[in-house]
Amino acid sequence: MRSRKVSGIVMILFMFCVVIGCTKPVSTEDADADSKVHLTIWYYNRSIDDELLARVQEQFPHVRLKTQKIDGANYKTKLQTTLIAKNGAPDIVAMNDWVSEFLPYHDEFVNLLDLEGGEIKDHYLDWKWNQALTPDKKHLIALPMDIGPTALFYREDLFKEAGLPTDPAEVSAHLSTWDDYIKAGEQMKAKTGVYMFDTINRVFTQRTSQRKDIFFNKSDQFIGDGPSIKEDWEYGVEIHKKGLSANLENGPEWNAGMNNGKVASFVGASWEKLILQDAAPDTAGKWRVARGPGGGGNNGGSFIGVLKSSKHPKEAYEVIKWLMNPENQLQSYLKMDLFPSTPSIYDESEMIEEESFFGGQKTAEVFSEGAQDVPAAYYGPEHSTARTAFDEQLLLIARQNKDPGKAWKDALEKIERELSH
Repeated sequence: MRSRKVSGIVMILFMFCVVIGCTKPVSTEDADADSKVHLTIWYYNRSIDDELLARVQEQFPHVRLKTQKIDGANYKTKLQTTLIAKNGAPDIVAMNDWVSEFLPYHDEFVNLLDLEGGEIKDHYLDWKWNQALTPDKKHLIALPMDIGPTALFYREDLFKEAGLPTDPAEVSAHLSTWDDYIKAGEQMKAKTGVYMFDTINRVFTQRTSQRKDIFFNKSDQFIGDGPSIKEDWEYGVEIHKKGLSANLENGPEWNAGMNNGKVASFVGASWEKLILQDAAPDTAGKWRVARGPGGGGNNGGSFIGVLKSSKHPKEAYEVIKWLMNPENQLQSYLKMDLFPSTPSIYDESEMIEEESFFGGQKTAEVFSEGAQDVPAAYYGPEHSTARTAFDEQLLLIARQNKDPGKAWKDALEKIERELSH
């Protein structure tokens, strides 16, 4: 009897719930969370300021941004795999200077030109903007983040010992061409026994970055076997034959070479200032920065885009537009040394500060000038394929004294094999 009575009570309660609705109370917090736009961003270490990302919700109260910092070594592969699998993709993605490799996947990205991205084009350097633009200029897959303008880092004391100019403006004028630079390298070696160059690969990289046409044309045809790139190659070979390069390998060997005065100069990007300071603490105050020989160049820099799989493309675009506005790029420079792609802030007093490691010089003035002198070049999706092949052979020349003619031929053959796959 008792069990029947209990069952009856349960049935009555069940029917009562059906009539009036016995659902779990919804808290104000849960309701608020459900009403927000949820976005996910993928980025890698030192690409975006974490504090800036934390301010997104303050700037956009209706947005909740989930951040995922992914190891830089695996980042590009993970992004490629995700786009191919069409599963598990974030809303927003940061991309490094390999952004051109994703231009063939432009259909997987929101075309920012459709979201009025063209209206903010003037905020950024033209050559940087164009790197994320398809050759037909109809699809923009990302907005510019930081850049890596290059300049000549040099040891003032060693230049003085070699009888070379030491003032940055005078050094810029005296070493305005690559021929001038090599001649000064011979003088440096003769007077001090110090190498002017750290690697011949760096020479090749910098010279190619000063060109409008590098390894591929806008039809993605390989042109790296032409006279222009061959000339860049021969400059590296000449420096090797004259014994002007220390042939330093990146890492501890390069650090030691910078710290012990084995090398008097190198052409490097703005982000290499911090690397140099960490590598060569004993040389603080001895370094200066001048314009690089041959004009402006760029090495590195990032981009940020929105994937088409996002359920909230307009909101995601507003977030990246805010993240990369001039004011926030300035803050990222001050905190993380990410050189801005927004030239309107190059004259801001916060950027133009004296730096004790560089003898009180205001190096941002030099890098800012160089940033506005970079040619607008097309890279293409296979740029890194060609770059890697040439770099590998230059290393063999430097470290194993491989015949340069054979090395050039081997590089072209490898590129041909890779492109035919």
